[in-house]
Amino acid sequence: MKNINAYAAQTANEDLAPFKIDRREPGPGDVEIEILFCGVCHSDIHTARNEWGGTKYPCVPGHEIVGKVTRVGKEVTKYQEGDTVGVGCFVDSCGHCENCEEDLEQYCLKGPTATYNSPSPLDREVHTYGGYSSHIVVKEEFVLKISDKLPLNAVAPLLCAGITTYSPLRRWNVKKGDKVGVVGLGGLGHMAVKLASSMGAEVTMLSRSPRKEQDANELGAAHFQLTTSEENMKNMAGRFNLIINTVSAQHDYNQYLNLLKTDGVMVLLGIPPKPSEVQAAQLIMKRRSLVGSLVGGIKETQEMLDYCAEHGIVSEVEMINIDQINEAYERTLSADVRYRFVIDMKSLKNQN
Repeated sequence: MKNINAYAAQTANEDLAPFKIDRREPGPGDVEIEILFCGVCHSDIHTARNEWGGTKYPCVPGHEIVGKVTRVGKEVTKYQEGDTVGVGCFVDSCGHCENCEEDLEQYCLKGPTATYNSPSPLDREVHTYGGYSSHIVVKEEFVLKISDKLPLNAVAPLLCAGITTYSPLRRWNVKKGDKVGVVGLGGLGHMAVKLASSMGAEVTMLSRSPRKEQDANELGAAHFQLTTSEENMKNMAGRFNLIINTVSAQHDYNQYLNLLKTDGVMVLLGIPPKPSEVQAAQLIMKRRSLVGSLVGGIKETQEMLDYCAEHGIVSEVEMINIDQINEAYERTLSADVRYRFVIDMKSLKNQN
């Protein structure tokens, strides 16, 4: 094993701090990656602070990883030393269930192996460590090709925020002329606006904050509507084919369901802390659907990365050094970032 630098939370109540972890030597089918950039996802905060329960400590978060291949196993055929690659939210799955066989590894019936905080498929007594580290070793099948056409730091959040919004847009076949609403302009919301507008949709940003209007327009939204206005909400009734709801805070789903056309769909990407009540009539009377969506599988994630390279789409990012991670967590919780923090991992090299 290789002892490397990382940043870890030791308990739910402690700041992340320097930590040493062991990475396995690459096996025959493995790719070793030097991590250049790692995005900061809200899921990192939930996990580090055990807000979802089940966190295994020490916890090394990070699942928006871009780096360079440093070594490959003898059976690896798709990658070689020096290639630019990425790693997303999971690093293994059973490979044999009906979902895995349909390229839906994220819904593996035996449970995918998350990039961090999951039992290792090689040793169930060991849990996975994520991208707040200098290197990672991943099976070839779960490594993604990254184009050098785009700034790599801004590509990193595509591995979670990008695919989380791309997947439902593709699943519900968004196309030119569709009317798409996006609820919440944050790390996920800003990618939903960029991607949906690039597909030809007429995008409306639905927000509680008037200060988000200029950003929404610059990102590609055709319209901006304040959801705090009862008149606005009344006037938008029955307008949208699809609503991408990115909000994780407690809110009323029914007021947004009312904005859908007949056969319209609202996709939930955020998980509020408490269950929400949904009025059955909102669904039944217009044959509307309320659905959820996770990230995409490996095939779809690669498709998304290629699509973004072709269309010049990246995340809006603010760069930080690893020793700023605790401040970045607090700023993320305060929505004080436009729109994703990304760690420059070379700042980890001189860690003691």
